[in-house]
Amino acid sequence: MAELSYRAWQDGDDLTLREIWGDAESAAAGAFRAALAPESEANPWRRTIVAQDQGIPVAAGVVYSTTLHPQRLWAFVEVAKDHRRAGVGATLLTMLRREAEGALAAGLVSTAALRTKVAPETSGAAFAAAMGLSVLQRNRVVEVAPAALKLPAFGEGTEAEASARVQDLATGSVELTDVVGRYYESVNTWDPTGPLSPGAVQRMFLDDLTGAHGALVLRAEPASAFGASVQPSKKGRIEAFAVSYSQGHLPTEDGAPASAASEVFLGVEPKLAHEDAVRAVYDLLALITHQYPVLLELDDSMEALAAVVNPMIEVGAAKVRGTETLVLGE
Repeated sequence: MAELSYRAWQDGDDLTLREIWGDAESAAAGAFRAALAPESEANPWRRTIVAQDQGIPVAAGVVYSTTLHPQRLWAFVEVAKDHRRAGVGATLLTMLRREAEGALAAGLVSTAALRTKVAPETSGAAFAAAMGLSVLQRNRVVEVAPAALKLPAFGEGTEAEASARVQDLATGSVELTDVVGRYYESVNTWDPTGPLSPGAVQRMFLDDLTGAHGALVLRAEPASAFGASVQPSKKGRIEAFAVSYSQGHLPTEDGAPASAASEVFLGVEPKLAHEDAVRAVYDLLALITHQYPVLLELDDSMEALAAVVNPMIEVGAAKVRGTETLVLGE
C-alpha cells in the first residue's frame, strides 16, 4: 500500500466513500456517516479529515460539538476494509484530537474529550476500545407486548378516580414540558446537558417536527389542603408521562421502523423515590400497552424504566429490536 495523504473534506467525498465502504456495519455507523461534512466554526464546530490512497478517498474521520451535551465532542472514524489494521484509523483519530485541542485552546469548544457510538462486537467497538474509550452508556430499542402487565386499579376503581389519575395532555403543555425536560436532564447526568429551556424541550421532544402527536400522564392522587372530607381543588402532580410519536422516530438497525408498534417516550418525575418511580412506570406502561404494543428507547440510566422492562425482556414479554448501541467516551 502506497503512503496515504490526508486532506480536509471535499464535495463528492461522501459518494466516493460510500461506494468504497459499502453498507454501514451498524445503525450507529450509518448515522455518523451523515455527520461527515465540511468544517465549520460554530453550531456545531466540526473538522472532517479524509485519507486518500493515490488520490482516491479510502477513510475519513470527523469530530464535532453539540450544544445539548457540551462536555464531550462526538468523533467517528471509518476505514475501507482493505486498508484496516495499517494504522490509518489511529492516524485519523490522532489528527482529530489535535484539531479538538486546538479548538479548545482557541475557545471554539468547551472540551476536547471525545465520545462515540458503536454496536457491540463490531470493528468500530474494537477500534474505540483500543483507542482508550470506555463504555459510558447502553441504549436499546425495546418492544413491549400488549397485555403483558396487569392494569392498575386507582382507589375504589371508580371512573372519577381513574380520570383524576390518568389524563391526556397537549404536547404544548407547560406542565408536560417541565417534567419532560427535568427527566431528560436527570437520566443524562453521565453526559450532562445543563438546564434545558422550555423551547429546547419542545424542539427535542414535543413539537410537530419531532413527530409527537399525543401525551398521556399519570398523576399523583389529588389531595385537599382541608382534609379528606373536602374535594381537592387542584390536580395531582405528574408522576409519569408517555409521549407517542409517528413511525420512524426511534433508531433501528436498518433505519426502518422495527414493527407496527407505537413509538413512545416514557419517563417519570425525577423527584420521586425509586420505588414510587417504578410503580408509576409500571402503571402507565400497563395502561398504554393494554391493547397494543409499544416501542421504547431504553438507556441503562433510565433506572425506573429499566427496573420494569428488564424483567419483561427476561421472560419474553418484551423484546430488544435491532442491535443495542454503546456510547463510549474518554
